[in-house]
Amino acid sequence: MAVEIPEDMELVYSYPESLTKVRTHYCPGCTHGVVHRLIAEVLDELGVRERTIGIAPVGCSVLAYYYFNMDFAEAAHGRAPAMATGIKRVSPDKVVFTYQGDGDLAAIGTAEIIHAANRGELFTTIFVNNAIYGMTGGQMAPTTLPGQVTTSSPTGRNVQTAGWPIRMAELLAELPGVAYVTRQSVLDVPAIRKAKKAIKLAFQTQLAGLGFSMVEILSTCNTNWHMTPVEALEWAKEHMVDYFPLGDTKMTDAVRALKEGK
Repeated sequence: MAVEIPEDMELVYSYPESLTKVRTHYCPGCTHGVVHRLIAEVLDELGVRERTIGIAPVGCSVLAYYYFNMDFAEAAHGRAPAMATGIKRVSPDKVVFTYQGDGDLAAIGTAEIIHAANRGELFTTIFVNNAIYGMTGGQMAPTTLPGQVTTSSPTGRNVQTAGWPIRMAELLAELPGVAYVTRQSVLDVPAIRKAKKAIKLAFQTQLAGLGFSMVEILSTCNTNWHMTPVEALEWAKEHMVDYFPLGDTKMTDAVRALKEGK
């Protein structure tokens, strides 16, 4: 049922057209829903929903296509960048983005994301980093912190045997085909506002044909961290941000000019 807005009131917040109205499968307290909303708001504001194609790979976001009111494709685990490359090259007028978790992007899909970024493919990646494998039971991920307990590292991640967590934003920033890479979070309201601005700039970078763009977003997994939603947010701010510092890791002059409206 539609709600009528009185003539003397201005509508300042509404349900994004780029989201569908379905019940979520995400765990209570999961921040995937926040990231979905930010992407939807940005696509609405840019007016590109009807020509946007999203790619959902395997992971917690495997059913992301249920929530976005636009065309979506399903990729095999880790292969979203390869599929995005094909779609964007065949249909360069489309706005293409991948929505990937840390297990998908930084483990099985490492080669795909590195080579797509290095080639400067003109799509945008939204990389949700919650430092754990969420869908498959809470195993250690490439981004799991040193000492962090998971089902496959019950005594904590040992960097001598498992290696150090991979900082994907810094890794991709070194590649010449990358135009814009940033790391943000959705751990509190000010951070959410910054994340939305970063997502918007990433899509604008694609629309301007400037190169590959990625927004890494620090998220939580309170279910597999065995915490309440509030505890998980505080834990991430206290521990994750220290190892994965927030901010832009690469912004070319062309993207900076775009951001400044020049």
